Amino acid sequence: MATRDLAVGMIFSLQTLFGTLGNFFLLYHYLFLYFTGCRLRSTDLIIKNLIVANLLVLFSSGIPEAMSSFGWYHVHNDFGCRFFPYVRVVGRGVSIGTTCFLSVVQAIMISPRVSRWPELKVKALNCIVPSIFLCWILQMLINVIYPMFLTSSGNHKNITNRKSFGYCSAVRHDKTRDSLYAALLSIPDVFCLGFMLWASGCIVFLLYRHRRRIQHLHRTNVSSRSSPESRATKTILLLVSTFVFFNTLSSIFEAVLALFNYPNWFLLNANSVSTLSFPSVSPFLLMNHESSISRLCFACIRNTKSPNLMRNV
Repeated sequence: MATRDLAVGMIFSLQTLFGTLGNFFLLYHYLFLYFTGCRLRSTDLIIKNLIVANLLVLFSSGIPEAMSSFGWYHVHNDFGCRFFPYVRVVGRGVSIGTTCFLSVVQAIMISPRVSRWPELKVKALNCIVPSIFLCWILQMLINVIYPMFLTSSGNHKNITNRKSFGYCSAVRHDKTRDSLYAALLSIPDVFCLGFMLWASGCIVFLLYRHRRRIQHLHRTNVSSRSSPESRATKTILLLVSTFVFFNTLSSIFEAVLALFNYPNWFLLNANSVSTLSFPSVSPFLLMNHESSISRLCFACIRNTKSPNLMRNV
């Protein structure tokens, strides 16, 4: 076994192990709240859907890639070359879309302006379940073309007209079709990244404005101690920066693989590592993010209902 394969296998194993533990711990957190009688929030369903998407990515990509790097698993049939990559890209797309949708819903729920029209919040809450189903359906339809051309490399003696992805290969097309396919893969990611940045920016702005109002109402100076708004803002910025970095990197590698006829060892493994990064890290960030946002959401809603704050909205 080559040293580089051993190193990459260790990276895949650690990503899969910590990502799986983190997602199950986050799931345990919500199950504990449910069985202890705590009232769950509407966004909890979105996070549970994100956990499912993350686990799909980790199980369909992390485990096979780690076993393949250690020489314990080799794909010898078309089913393995089609099923696991398809589940991976669908899970990855749902993970990105769900994280984006979570930020948008939180921006709506925390906004004092929206709270003046309760029916808008009700509509947003009623759209959660249909939006989750729509996200899954769209990702399954958009990526259905992905496994159609993937087959096992061992089933083709002549591979000059095929793209090689290690144990699997795909039909090679002309540059125009490959460019269109790369654009099709990138467009949903670009929209999700844009909405994530917009929603998170709105939340940060609302938290900043809320902090200024609280200071004005109580006529207090800025405390040397970090305020809850500041801590929540730092958590949001950390989540957004991690989301944008890893998923932008993953989108770039996905597009490059769609364009290159002979992707090398580095591109194939770098794409897998970047794809596994956000599902592995996100549960730990979400645990901190959700606790901060929950406190601030309740604080904003409570202060919005007070007469003094309503005059300043």
